[in-house]
Amino acid sequence: HCGNSTCRTSNIQHVVLIVQENHTFDSYFGRYCTAAAGSNPTCTSGPGCCERAPDKEPRGASPIVLDDASNFATDRDHQQACEVQQINGGKMDQFVTGSTGADTCAGVGPSCASPNNWALASAATVGGYWTLADNNALADRYFQPIAGGTSSNDMYLAISHFQFVDNKAMPNTVGCLLNCTALALCFSASKTLYTGRTTIADLLLSAGKTFTVYAEGYADAVAAGVNGCPNIAGTCQYSAITNPVAHQACRYDASDVPFNYYAQFANGAHNADFYSRFSQDVAANKLPDFAYIKAMSTRNEHPNVSNISDGVNFVKSVVQTISQSPYASSTLILLTWDEGGGFFDHVPPPPSIDTDDLNRPVPYGTRVPMLAIGPFAKKGYVSHVQMEHSSIVRFLEYNFLGPVGQLGYSDAKVANIGSLLDAKAVGFQIPEN
Repeated sequence: HCGNSTCRTSNIQHVVLIVQENHTFDSYFGRYCTAAAGSNPTCTSGPGCCERAPDKEPRGASPIVLDDASNFATDRDHQQACEVQQINGGKMDQFVTGSTGADTCAGVGPSCASPNNWALASAATVGGYWTLADNNALADRYFQPIAGGTSSNDMYLAISHFQFVDNKAMPNTVGCLLNCTALALCFSASKTLYTGRTTIADLLLSAGKTFTVYAEGYADAVAAGVNGCPNIAGTCQYSAITNPVAHQACRYDASDVPFNYYAQFANGAHNADFYSRFSQDVAANKLPDFAYIKAMSTRNEHPNVSNISDGVNFVKSVVQTISQSPYASSTLILLTWDEGGGFFDHVPPPPSIDTDDLNRPVPYGTRVPMLAIGPFAKKGYVSHVQMEHSSIVRFLEYNFLGPVGQLGYSDAKVANIGSLLDAKAVGFQIPEN
């Protein structure tokens, strides 16, 4: 990057992206922030510069407490049809009452409108994340790029563009849960493997950069084979008798890794088991330029199969591994959540910028938290710049490749993450747009 007759390479040599699941900004940071809801603060230093969640949602209901027990007790409906109703054209008033439909399995499941959707965590549960925000940079206008479920949102971290709705496709690769008899009835998905499509990982590899997905349980999935059901992890903390749903979730899930949907990365290419490889690669001086980190469902905070504390501890372990290594001074850690999971958020999503296969607008979903962590992050900073998952792709392009928008989709339209980063530490100013 050149300016004033001087060219410099970014001091950010490694990017570690951690993707957790299914919580809105309000559900985790609605009681961290202290500015009044709707006040739209312009300051950027500390919790007084981001909006507190309201005391009541638009129809007058008060929130329940979001803690390990209430997170684990039930899932929330987060299919697109439900989330669009909940958002209700930006009124954000059908999370507790008014919306219909249910994300069901075997005829039972969470209803679209529910008091369980309006839940706020305190420092007792998510204090670890609040501390990260105190010491790093937090984005309070970071939205899930498409209303709906996990996989459809994850795709924007790979290709910055609509691929399908909700979880309608699952990768035809090692770890496909459609191979599990006990789970297949709960999925209305088809096996998919895309060919001839370019992802951000392809761009990085073509430029001589390195890339690895570190996913918990991947070794167990490899042992089961391409057409086998991933084994229950030996580290599973849930009993098949007392917690049968969570026990079944103690498996590697290939659909949680967006790169698995593309033939060039399926069945092993650039995939590694988190526990057997991540800390070992860091210790052996083999951390890739871009690392994608994914916890198993029982540790990624997904309601009904994970408690929040296990997710916080998983994230802490990744941050600690980097911060206590020689990579500490050259690595930017990014932490975000794939989608809001059906939880209430009080800030209306922005207008659509992407289109689907029929050229229809792709609706944005709710805000999700996003933090930049480490020596390159501004300290105690709150960014109000509108961002989404494609902003991370745009940043990877800018930081490692130079030109942005190379995929030609939302990465060419969204803001960069520069508002979160310290220009002096990076070596120059990463753009905010």
